[in-house]
Amino acid sequence: MHETEARDHVLVCLSSAPSNERLVACAAEMARASGGTLTALYVQTPETPLAKEQNRAQLENNIHLAEDAGARVETVFGEDIADQIAEFVRLNRVTRIVIGGGAPHGFHAVISRKQSVTDRLAALIPERDIYIIPERKNQTTAYPRARKLSLKTPGLQDILICIATMSAATLIGLLFRSLGFAVSTIISVYLLGVLMTAVLVQNYMSGAFVSLLSVITFNFFFTEPQYSLLAYEQDYPVTFVVMFLVSIVACYLAEKLKSTARQFSRTSFRTKVLFDTSQMLYQAETREQIFETTAKQLVKLLERDVLVFPAAENGAPEGGLLYPSDGAPAAAPESEAADAAEWVLQNGRGAGSGTALFSFCGYALFPVGIRDTVYGVVGVAAQGKALDAFDSSLIISILGECALTLENEKIGREKAEAAARIRNEQFRSNLLRSISHDLRTPLTAISGNASNLLSDDPAFDGNTRQKLYQDIYDDSIWLTNLVENLLSLSRIEEGGVRIKTEVELLDDIIDEALRHIDRHGAEHTILAEPSGELLLVRADARLIVQVIINLVNNAVKYTPPGSSIRIKTEKKDGKAFVSVADDGPGIPAEEQERVFDMFYSGAKRSPDSRRGVGMGLALCRSIVLAHDGNIILRDNESHGAVFTFSLPLSEVKLHE
Repeated sequence: MHETEARDHVLVCLSSAPSNERLVACAAEMARASGGTLTALYVQTPETPLAKEQNRAQLENNIHLAEDAGARVETVFGEDIADQIAEFVRLNRVTRIVIGGGAPHGFHAVISRKQSVTDRLAALIPERDIYIIPERKNQTTAYPRARKLSLKTPGLQDILICIATMSAATLIGLLFRSLGFAVSTIISVYLLGVLMTAVLVQNYMSGAFVSLLSVITFNFFFTEPQYSLLAYEQDYPVTFVVMFLVSIVACYLAEKLKSTARQFSRTSFRTKVLFDTSQMLYQAETREQIFETTAKQLVKLLERDVLVFPAAENGAPEGGLLYPSDGAPAAAPESEAADAAEWVLQNGRGAGSGTALFSFCGYALFPVGIRDTVYGVVGVAAQGKALDAFDSSLIISILGECALTLENEKIGREKAEAAARIRNEQFRSNLLRSISHDLRTPLTAISGNASNLLSDDPAFDGNTRQKLYQDIYDDSIWLTNLVENLLSLSRIEEGGVRIKTEVELLDDIIDEALRHIDRHGAEHTILAEPSGELLLVRADARLIVQVIINLVNNAVKYTPPGSSIRIKTEKKDGKAFVSVADDGPGIPAEEQERVFDMFYSGAKRSPDSRRGVGMGLALCRSIVLAHDGNIILRDNESHGAVFTFSLPLSEVKLHE
């Protein structure tokens, strides 16, 4: 029982009847009592565009009442109202339907045999609960009646089309008579002319006029006596009447078909715009792009000016943007719309033109939000023409897509920020875990050696003291390099270092780096093998020096004394390449993919048993990538490892 009540879905059928206010109130109370949801449905028919201004205004008022009652307003299109309601009920799992109705009375009760909307609805969905609220006396029916035909006087263009079509039909008929064709064939030519005229003219009176003209013309030219309006044959009057009625029916059907085709074309265009909007919003990445896409699609759909007021973090509207229907976007001028937009942001309800609030501002303002969050306000210019129910429904649908996209963008941004915070936390925890031991070891050695020196033990001779001094110096240099690498890497990863590139000679950078190699490098053979030509690169020399130092020191640390380390340069494919190769034990294949990861130092220890923190190669990669280069690792041909990185070449223009 509780599960059924929780899923209760109440549908109220909207119309232009004043009594529809009672329906909305009853449906809202029903939804509140059961804790269910409320939907207001309006079925637009081909007759809707021809409704009186008073009825359209009443319909808009009923729609606003439904929105104020918390209903989700939906609009569908079709000729059969009961069928459209039944289909909507089935697709949206509606449990209860509130609809207005009244029994035919007087003459209509006698001659009307067509089922009412409520009777057909009960037959189509007998399993649903239908609540019929009778209309009050002397109130208009809740649903559109059959369309009244346009009785406007035909224009000059329509009259000329009628005359031209009947003239062509008469000439063809005279030709057929001269060829001996039967009268029935000539009648079909006139019927064809009537149908063609009905398609070409603008109103039904033109079709009625051409129907009458076709009968008169046929009688004048093709019945005995010819060239008169008399008829000798007794069955001709019946023929004329039937011909006139067939023409009238053909004109009516053609007019109705044209109206349906126009409505279908309009609906197809709007459906395409909605589909394109969904696709474009899916591709939009930023908040600004989402609002811009929504505004431009509304302009395309409605051909009206559109105002956009994004919501700031404090809930107030930011500076509005105006998207005119015939120009480029610009800052919105100061107007009453800004005050109305602030009210809409705070209350999450529509306002502006067509409503009781801020109706003077000239824009119909809609909130762009989902659940309790409002991301902005979109205003559609009235421009002397009120939005109909179908337009309002489309706007709400598009803004719903916009709000959902903004929600996803916000969630994605929050996830990215959370991921960044997690990465920072992992960075700090990995840093502390990685350097806690490696900092303690040299610091212990420094403090221990310093303590021994301070004790001034007479057992320490000159060589021993020199060894202690050298150990303190080496450990302090190691700590200095560690801190420098750590600071440089963190600044580059956070974008805090600006790469100041200049044209530099690559051989000079290498020479400068070799002057700062670890003192243990003296135990190795380090050779620089230039390419034989001057290589000019565009780089930040200070950072590239650090890359070469780290690569050479890394080779020194993990190769035994006496190993060879070669630094080669070459020019290839418009880039300069620097390779640092050693002939040590090399790096296992399973570790090569991870050597550039931060805090990864592999399972191997350096000869002095000091474990690396794993930042040197990560720093090298960050610096090289910041120079639009690349760094790779491969095995040396015999044994060992080769680190190669690239830099962009540059040329110096000589001005003679």
